[in-house]
Amino acid sequence: MSPTTENPAVLVLGIGNLVMCDDGIGIRVIQKLQQEYRFPEYVEVMDGGTLGLDLLPKLENLTRLIMVDAVETGGKAGTCVRLSGQELPIALQTKISPHQMGLKDLLAVSELMGHTPRDMVLIGVQPECIEMEIGLSPSVEAQLDTLVDNVLAELARWGIRPL
Repeated sequence: MSPTTENPAVLVLGIGNLVMCDDGIGIRVIQKLQQEYRFPEYVEVMDGGTLGLDLLPKLENLTRLIMVDAVETGGKAGTCVRLSGQELPIALQTKISPHQMGLKDLLAVSELMGHTPRDMVLIGVQPECIEMEIGLSPSVEAQLDTLVDNVLAELARWGIRPL
């Protein structure tokens, strides 16, 4: 099946909650990508919010998945990370917000159903604050453009460039 708008081969998925300070970084990256770039029709850039298992249909027939989220690494706030392969389940074991257990479950159920994308990457940043507060902390806000660039670089590795 060839990729289409209804069945994209590549999904860039921002995860998070905008009212939990730095937990909203994944959504902010997606918003910036949607505002500033256009991609081929087989690439979907989606705000996944805190949907968890409700996103399962989106993983069907995917070839590649990029997730963008706040990630607890134990590092300095604002530190950017790129995780793939076996690093993903390990990274998702440390729950920093309610949606992350949903993300771990989503990937597990997707795998059980035979819908695991060939390539999965998590692009993230170490949060400074995950309290109920609107807006990003200064250390994470400062990484917004870097995270956007990291998503674009990941797409470029796969031969995908903005239109």
